[in-house]
Amino acid sequence: MERRPSGATSPGVAPSGRGSLRSGRSGARSPAGAPSTPGVAFAGRRPRPAPPPGWYLPGLASGSVELDSFDTIEGLRLKGGQDIEILTGISIHGGLPGAWPARPYTARMVVAALTEHWLTHGLPAYAQFDNGLIFHGTHGYPDRVGRVSRLCLGLGVVPVFVPPYEPGFQAAIESLNGRWQAKLWRRTYSETLDALKLQSERYIEACRVRSAVRIESAPARSAVPAEWVFDVNRELGGRLVYIRRTNEWGEARLLGRRFEIDPLWPHRLVRAELDLTGGLIRFYALRRRDPTDQPLLREIVYAMPPHRLTD
Repeated sequence: MERRPSGATSPGVAPSGRGSLRSGRSGARSPAGAPSTPGVAFAGRRPRPAPPPGWYLPGLASGSVELDSFDTIEGLRLKGGQDIEILTGISIHGGLPGAWPARPYTARMVVAALTEHWLTHGLPAYAQFDNGLIFHGTHGYPDRVGRVSRLCLGLGVVPVFVPPYEPGFQAAIESLNGRWQAKLWRRTYSETLDALKLQSERYIEACRVRSAVRIESAPARSAVPAEWVFDVNRELGGRLVYIRRTNEWGEARLLGRRFEIDPLWPHRLVRAELDLTGGLIRFYALRRRDPTDQPLLREIVYAMPPHRLTD
């Protein structure tokens, strides 16, 4: 969740076990007596290539399906003193952008914005969020599925929740946040929310025109069913995905609970897939150095207790 109006992204947390490379001691001598070149021991070391976008989700890295990533820019204030937030979104493969200025967002407002966006542009296979309350729902009670997740599940879209400070997962949306602030917020002097909305719409439309070829070549999006009506308390089915990093005991927290996964997988990334229909949680190992190898670590029987949200 973007909190700095300056547009700077949050510093990433370095993966466990990865230290900085240090060159040899200054002035050290080679066996022949000549001064050694600093860092010569690593002269043959090549940087490891970054994993492909969406490497942590099946089908996404291969480009066969699409993911929409969403975030909010907080801490903005209009000249008249009104506090506002910007809901932003972008697709991973197509680069389809969106930005919706509004008064501070609630989950209901996010549902309305996502519904309008998907009615216009079609549904992705995945929708990615951070763990903010308006996206995830409450963290204070276990076994809860929030309003935004219920919207996704009702449309057959898989909600994906990623840690906000893990490097890479939010790169695309953080880049859009920075561009929106640099190109629009810092260069305009909107006194009203309506004026800012109009300017934002123009900027986003210009971005879509520039990215038209990329958007058209992206994986196909499915249409929202004509008969679909959002029922926040319909029976839950489908999948939810959580990207987590285990603790020193190989445990991970999700759904307000701590799950034992694998003591031999401490401080590592995992993908937890909650199958609401089948009543299972499957935990898969994730490694950036080998992004295609994602073995199953553990499978846990889990039944989501019924709970209702207020309409």
